[in-house]
Amino acid sequence: MDFLRYSTIEARSSKFWMLLIGLALIVLIGVLSAHHVEVEGHVITGMNNQIVWGLPHVFAIFLIVAASGALNVASIASVFGKVEYKPLARLSALLAIALLAGGLAVLVLDLGRPDRLIVAMTKYNFKSIFAWNIILYTGFFAIVGIYIWSMMDNAMQKYSKKAGLFAFIWRLILTTGTGSIFGFLVARSAYDTAMLAPMFIIMSFAFGLAFYILVLLASYTWTQRPLGDYVLNRLRNLLGVFIASILYFVAVYHATNLYATEHHAVEYFLLVDGGIYTSLFWVGQVLIGGIIPLALVYMPQTKNCRKTLIAACAMVILGGIAQLYVIIVGGQAFPLEMFPGMEVSSSFFDGVVAQYYPSIWELLLGLAGIAIALLIVTVGVAILDFLPDSLSDKIVEAKK
Repeated sequence: MDFLRYSTIEARSSKFWMLLIGLALIVLIGVLSAHHVEVEGHVITGMNNQIVWGLPHVFAIFLIVAASGALNVASIASVFGKVEYKPLARLSALLAIALLAGGLAVLVLDLGRPDRLIVAMTKYNFKSIFAWNIILYTGFFAIVGIYIWSMMDNAMQKYSKKAGLFAFIWRLILTTGTGSIFGFLVARSAYDTAMLAPMFIIMSFAFGLAFYILVLLASYTWTQRPLGDYVLNRLRNLLGVFIASILYFVAVYHATNLYATEHHAVEYFLLVDGGIYTSLFWVGQVLIGGIIPLALVYMPQTKNCRKTLIAACAMVILGGIAQLYVIIVGGQAFPLEMFPGMEVSSSFFDGVVAQYYPSIWELLLGLAGIAIALLIVTVGVAILDFLPDSLSDKIVEAKK
């Protein structure tokens, strides 16, 4: 039936090759930037002994978290049995793998010594959340790969629901592990809370869905395939729920910290007197990443408006990067609480707010991670049947 007919995109057009070359060029620039940092040392970046996780880690964690959320559309179809989401599932799984690959590429290239990854892959310390995450990340590739196989091979489709359920559970564990990296770092006042694990899960839902909507719109616009308002409005409403959920979890996270006296200082730093971190929180995260896109999603005047949906998705992505910048970099900038209740100062910057100014090399590496993800998706839809021929309202509503 037309509803379930898939095909590849036209890969011989000049528009396709321009996109491919453009993305490959961004990736090449990012790789050259990483090579330059490795040759000259991290001294040319903005990172230092206080801020060891900089802008590349912000991009890497964002892409890894978004990868988990991008799979949400496929999960709704297979795990929760929503038939109208079934045609969207293949692209959802492809984007999930692509985003994780882009995030891990940035993470590996920012290590300073990428060859040391071999040690992490061959010798495990199971008391370390980092060791667990290596298993979770590699397992995600395998499980989602099998899930795609079960959706695309007629002989394997009977296992699709089970594969989807397993992938759903695995991605929840993966995002919990990513959030726990920070939640388990009790030495950092901004990290020391179990709230980060569930907050990262809901963040993944919004970031991944925003990415997915933009990729879906771009794919169908450039290939001139029918894409009705019914599908987009379902995704729009889902995005609104996730944006509101993030705002709720952020409010609970900070309210919990404000309740504990030991966290009053770091909360004052992040919410009131943190300079760039306070600005990014209120303007970048709350306003641009939360309130404005929420209004664009739910205002009656913007219903069926694709431009406002694109704007809302872009704002969610920018707000998500700002949110992770505040969590990752802002959490490191605030001085360690080495002796609670005591003032600490020394020549090693103890008790002093750390300074960090991202370099162009870090930005280029982070952008390369996004380009890697988009490059994988572009090649994927050109060689395999990931996109339905039509998602018009007439066809989709007929299959409800």
